[in-house]
Amino acid sequence: MVAVRIYVEGGGSTRKEQEPLRNGFAALFAKVLGTRSKPTVIACGPRKEAFNDWKCALSSYPNALCLLLVDSEDAVPAGTPPWDHVRTRKGDGWDKPDGATDDQLHFMVQAMEAWLIADPDALATHYGQGFKRSALPARKDVEAIPKAQLYEALSRATKDTKTKGAYDKSHGFLLIGHLDPNKLRAASKHADRFFATLTAATST
Repeated sequence: MVAVRIYVEGGGSTRKEQEPLRNGFAALFAKVLGTRSKPTVIACGPRKEAFNDWKCALSSYPNALCLLLVDSEDAVPAGTPPWDHVRTRKGDGWDKPDGATDDQLHFMVQAMEAWLIADPDALATHYGQGFKRSALPARKDVEAIPKAQLYEALSRATKDTKTKGAYDKSHGFLLIGHLDPNKLRAASKHADRFFATLTAATST
């Protein structure tokens, strides 16, 4: 059995700060994988550190499958190989390490918040009274929504909620574990690609 390690962008800089991210993504992956073996989730903090941590893991864990999961930050045109996106994106300039494959780089397009908007029922359950579903974009292709609009939509939808308050990044790591992966796969081609890779890499 090959161990799977997933290096995820975000979560802060301390282990305590990163715990909600680890728990949230672990819960989501458990739904995707059912009885299959579960990956180890590593919260990495800033985007660049996630890439560096993942590169180090390639040599530190040569017998494991190490996957990198980051926001794409921008739209990813159809057919664009993942390494082309991060190699040419301003601010990245990441080259694919020797021996790495396309299946080891995955995106939340254009940001993690697109995954949240893909499941408005989960948002409504979490935020409860005062949540405005109508403030969310009606479009089903969440990957086409620019990053700034994702934040604005979540802020408008949650600003009048009675107990949870307006959306904050820390809410996202908790919410990610409440999402329905089937809704996520239907709304995001890159989520579907990632979950397919994860399922193929894990054993029953």
